[in-house]
Amino acid sequence: MEAITEFVSMINGVVWGTPMLVLILGVGLFLSLGLKLMPILRLGSGFKLLWSGRTPGAETKVKGEISPFNALMTALSATIGTGNIAGVATAIVVGGPGALFWMWCTALVGMATKFAEAVLAVKYREVDDEGNHIGGPMYYIKNGLGKKWAWLGTLFALFGSVAGFGIGNTVQANSVAAALQSNFAIPAWVTGVVLMLLVGAVLMGGIKRIGVVAGKLVPLMTLFYVTAGLAVLITYIDQVPAAFSLIIHSAFNPVAAQGGFAGAAVWAAIRFGVARGVFSNEAGLGSAPIAHAAAQTNNPVAQGLVAMLGTFIDTIVVCSITGLAIVVSGAWTSGENGSALTSFAFSHALPFGNYIVAVALAIFAFTTMLGWSFYSEKCVQYLFGIKAVKPFRLVWTLVVPLGAVSSLNFVWLLADTLNAMMAIPNLIALALLSPVVFGLTREYFRKQLPLNTTA
Repeated sequence: MEAITEFVSMINGVVWGTPMLVLILGVGLFLSLGLKLMPILRLGSGFKLLWSGRTPGAETKVKGEISPFNALMTALSATIGTGNIAGVATAIVVGGPGALFWMWCTALVGMATKFAEAVLAVKYREVDDEGNHIGGPMYYIKNGLGKKWAWLGTLFALFGSVAGFGIGNTVQANSVAAALQSNFAIPAWVTGVVLMLLVGAVLMGGIKRIGVVAGKLVPLMTLFYVTAGLAVLITYIDQVPAAFSLIIHSAFNPVAAQGGFAGAAVWAAIRFGVARGVFSNEAGLGSAPIAHAAAQTNNPVAQGLVAMLGTFIDTIVVCSITGLAIVVSGAWTSGENGSALTSFAFSHALPFGNYIVAVALAIFAFTTMLGWSFYSEKCVQYLFGIKAVKPFRLVWTLVVPLGAVSSLNFVWLLADTLNAMMAIPNLIALALLSPVVFGLTREYFRKQLPLNTTA
């Protein structure tokens, strides 16, 4: 087992190394420039479409299963999770406060990536034997690039179906169990059983039930966590200007060791800021477009404008709240790491701050399990057909309690590695299909079509 772990660690170092980070940022920057910075300049348009897309369109005219709003909430349910609480903290511990600056940069170019993913997902989606719309990288690779590239889509589906059981299932269950056990003394096996029942109840209803649950839980929980984070910033309001100054300075200058902080080079800030930013918002991994392919819209660009908000909300809003709370409170020099560091920052500013973080982590992780179940399900369906869906849902549900009570160091490593490997075929497809994205975007803004049109 040790030899296997070392082998996977070696692969992880390669796939999350400099070439991958350059590829993710490079494709994002290429798409941003090709779109003439439209995702940033049209952010307001995205929010208007999101608001008008809270309810589905006319069933006879608009294709899809869930409203554009619920499609985004389903995607956000998978992205807003442990990465926003534990991942941000780890990036700051290893890369220094400057890592937060590079997370912001990753998000700004990642908005273009997420936009392109959703545009292609809706453009090249299919209808399965049960009449449901299905899409994502495997479909826009097959239908957009042609049969000679289909093997690339198969690779994506293979990586996605396996990675989900790690990053989207067992790891999340383990995080919930650990948080509830340390803060509320709830046994891990109890958490595992309750999670299994809740996840199973939602999954058996398919994407429509997932969308409804995500549409209610994600906005409420995000608002709760952001409000608590803002309360921390208000408590340390006099430290906020200095915190921004420190973040920007450390993004370009080494940070010396102080307190429990071991010090960090500029390269560490860039590497871990980008890596944890991508891990959190998933821009470029190809997961989110699987949810957006089910949206009730006939216009790919309109859904792309909604989809890009996921990266903005996840990183620019939620991750920033976590990172700033850690920096302004001085917790980043405490020697703590992961979710314990975020709890440390919140608890020193708010009564019961550690409980707030524990509850947020638990609910975020639960919704992540729902979102990722849909992603992996569609990957499995692509590989084995629609008959594999129900057995998959059963297996996914039964694995949950195992994750809650197990040690998952190897599972986390393997899932993290497969996440990066998912990104490779997706980023290749985005680059090759970029003319389609640019063309559809130009046409959309010439006509200024509303969200639920039949055009």
